Amino acid sequence: MSIFDEIKLKVFQSGNRTNLFIGINVIVFLFFTILGVFEWLFTKQSTINTWVTEYGAVPSYLPKLLYRFWTPFTYMFLHAGFFHLLFNMLWFFWFGRIFEEYLKGNKLTFVYIAGGLAGAIFYIASYNLVPAFADNVQISVAVGASAAVMAVVAATATLLPNYTISLIFIGPVKIVWIAVILFVLDFINLTSGNAGGHLAHIGGALFGYFFIKSLQGGNDWSKPFENAFKPKSKLKTVYRNQTPSFSSNNEKPNQELVDSILDKISQSGYDKLTKKEKDILFNASKSNEEKEK
Repeated sequence: MSIFDEIKLKVFQSGNRTNLFIGINVIVFLFFTILGVFEWLFTKQSTINTWVTEYGAVPSYLPKLLYRFWTPFTYMFLHAGFFHLLFNMLWFFWFGRIFEEYLKGNKLTFVYIAGGLAGAIFYIASYNLVPAFADNVQISVAVGASAAVMAVVAATATLLPNYTISLIFIGPVKIVWIAVILFVLDFINLTSGNAGGHLAHIGGALFGYFFIKSLQGGNDWSKPFENAFKPKSKLKTVYRNQTPSFSSNNEKPNQELVDSILDKISQSGYDKLTKKEKDILFNASKSNEEKEK
């Protein structure tokens, strides 16, 4: 298998939404960066970055936003430099993988996109309503996946506050404290030169938090999104009188049972699962890994 086939498999065919969004962000970054290099080599000009910012970054100035209406979506796939991309994708990789362990990939897609949009709205509203930002509202633009990533970070920490990861030089830390620290840092940096970026982060984080709280309360905001993209089956179910069952640790659980357990996690949290249900998820995950191999 060639390296391109392996990338295609891991990014676009694995069903892993974390890999998919990282792949999209990296491809977009490389595409415009390589174009910029060729432009400079042959013309000694660098207009590509200016063009990308002009037509891809989300502006806070409402009259400009009217004819750049697509930018609240495009800005979350663009980055201002390599390290901007690197750190965003590292955070997304760490928390996106945890998120997908316990909730469906469709929900990660929803949180990323809706969280990015929420970040853009919060940024635009703040720049137009808060007096401190009035002087810069006509020239300010925002770019980057940070708001979408913060939505995933906050959602994951709200769903699994006691989930513990090990940090270099620090040791075991509950992810809820990581999310809280990131949120506080964004708030205290609102007086910095990147106030627009920090506002977008806050908007994304708030969306992620309230999405999970609503989900745990039985209200799934992602349902219309999931239903809109769910392929419709031509077969009709006439009668069903069977309850999904699982009788052996070596038996492969059916997808309907796995989905019902994932729904329970989304409503009550992973800690509410029984040992048997946790074993079912473990076996399902193990089965998927064997398929990928």
